[in-house]
Amino acid sequence: MKAVFFDLDDTLLWDEKSVRTTFAETCLQAEKKYGLDPQEFEEAVREAARELYMSYETYPYTVMIGINPFEGLWSNFSEPISEGFQKLNKIVPEYRRNAWTNGLKALGVDDPAYGEYLGEFFAAERRKRPFVYDETFDVLDQLKGKYELLLLTNGDPSLQKEKLAGVPELAPYFNEIVISGAFGKGKPDASIFEHCLQLMNIQKEDAVMVGDNLNTDILGASRAGIKTVWINRTDKKNETEVTPDYIISSLHDLFPILEHK
Repeated sequence: MKAVFFDLDDTLLWDEKSVRTTFAETCLQAEKKYGLDPQEFEEAVREAARELYMSYETYPYTVMIGINPFEGLWSNFSEPISEGFQKLNKIVPEYRRNAWTNGLKALGVDDPAYGEYLGEFFAAERRKRPFVYDETFDVLDQLKGKYELLLLTNGDPSLQKEKLAGVPELAPYFNEIVISGAFGKGKPDASIFEHCLQLMNIQKEDAVMVGDNLNTDILGASRAGIKTVWINRTDKKNETEVTPDYIISSLHDLFPILEHK
């Protein structure tokens, strides 16, 4: 085994916690102003965001790249690297405003100006919350120098770069960083994994992919013939037809797998 490919969000960075705590803080503002139940309001905004996101002509493009609705609540899609990103850049201010405004309306509050305020508040708060798992740096310290390391992440290049800038110690561990929006296709498309193998000048048998998402990280690597390690920290049930080669609950569990390969 020569190389380890890592996913970023919810594998090395604790993105779920970043999003969850940002929603909580933002919805607390609406509770203070209008007495809305924060959890009920969060669910309404999440649903409004999904519906709105899927209504735009850019939706198929975001699916191909692997960008979810909640990334759009704070991303600016500021790198004009394709027609798709140019369209997203124009849409996103309206999307943010309307997602929060529609969430308010669902609970009986018609206040577009406050919806716009909450949209900006959420984006600013999310930028303050770059959470990293406790084990991330310890594991990368032990791997660095023994294996070639590559970071493979779905998303908007401008946003993923911003996430990495928020944790500046992270990027230097990696020989290569591949972002789906810059490549043109996202996980689980096998081509992005094949691109990573070419970048590292290795064969598929020489690499292992570590990620939290069965439908993107594990499925895509499997399609490319790369061994897969599903990081399942919360003991989630596998309700997909995707079968990882290995399952771990902590990144520390990676070492026995690598040593026996």
